[in-house]
Amino acid sequence: MTKAELISMVAEATKSKKSDVERIVNSLGDVAAAELLGGGEVSLPSLGKLKAHSCKARTGRNPRTGKPLEIAAKTTVRFTVGKALKNALKA
Repeated sequence: MTKAELISMVAEATKSKKSDVERIVNSLGDVAAAELLGGGEVSLPSLGKLKAHSCKARTGRNPRTGKPLEIAAKTTVRFTVGKALKNALKA
């Protein structure tokens, strides 16, 4: 589903203007990014949680040459599926 499709479907389901829904979707992304950058988590009701996760620096291997190389530490985002969605997918 694309962003445009999401906006259209939410606008139709809530009988709202597409411009209002688009502004909300954009704001949600900004707010979620700010929270995750601060090390927090974002709860998405009925879906799950987005959490910031820190990965340590480590040594990896170049698959082509086999030489070791250092992989820098980084922060990624992990999604944990909520119970309701998990059960719905099992059915």
